[in-house]
Amino acid sequence: MAERISKSFIRSRLKTRQLALLVHLDDERCVVRAAEAVGMTQPAASKFLRDIEAALQVRLFERHARGVAPTWYGEILVRRARLVLSEIGRAQDEIAALKAGLSGQAAVGAVLSPGTNLVPRAVARVKERYPSMLISLELDYSKPLVDKLLQGHFDMVIARITDSRGADELNYEPLADEPHAVIAGVQHPLAGVPDLTLEKLCDQVWILPSPGSLLRDRLAESFLRRGIAVPRNIVQTSSLAAIIPLLQTTNMVVPLPEEAVRPYVEAGLLTVLVKQLGVEIDAFGLITRRNHKLSPGAEVMIAALKEAAAEIYPAA
Repeated sequence: MAERISKSFIRSRLKTRQLALLVHLDDERCVVRAAEAVGMTQPAASKFLRDIEAALQVRLFERHARGVAPTWYGEILVRRARLVLSEIGRAQDEIAALKAGLSGQAAVGAVLSPGTNLVPRAVARVKERYPSMLISLELDYSKPLVDKLLQGHFDMVIARITDSRGADELNYEPLADEPHAVIAGVQHPLAGVPDLTLEKLCDQVWILPSPGSLLRDRLAESFLRRGIAVPRNIVQTSSLAAIIPLLQTTNMVVPLPEEAVRPYVEAGLLTVLVKQLGVEIDAFGLITRRNHKLSPGAEVMIAALKEAAAEIYPAA
């Protein structure tokens, strides 16, 4: 009986503005600021929160002196609220695209190496067949990409599943490995030196992604296993647009898939100091949301990605 009441409450009472309130409560951790963000009064927001907690018979947010924080139950509802709002936004985008004469759209996220070879090839194939289709692309590391996929910001991502949270809501099709090399500018003093090792590179200025990223963690593990001090002289960025000029104008080094900078290497602008970095990075794959019906445009994009992957990674 209680379960029927809570389901009826959610279906009849949860409106877009109330879903947005739940999301803002998670973001702001303050009832007053969350209410202001969605155009509600603080008493109305507090009453809504009490009502939904009573209907679900669980506490969604813990109240404390500094504001509010979601409980495990609250995190579940907030995550679903984000997804619903994202889907509504995506629907509006699709309708706007259709009104503008576009024949569909797809949002893709990718890690660096497939983002610079696999995805562009697939995009070119789709645009050749469907010139009016709108495709959006974002490059990042696996965890933020998968988080955004779960929130509904992407139709698919080419990445790794590095966190068990939310993994049961995902489909994963492995595509290929992404071996990393050590890349530098052609002017680097160690360019052309044979048999370079990490031991000889530990004193270099390293360009690394932010702490907590899979690559940075695995690289630190690799240094420690060899008994080498982890690099301390670091420039922190994951932007290829920033990395390339840094390598060309300084003696910095960066761990990257060689494929991601192959055009610069072939043009004589960058060089590979160490061919195989020896850092184990799991295979990347095509990730979508389980039990989520893709739009026709997303289906077209996935088909093109699989075709391109079969050409680029035939052994896989």
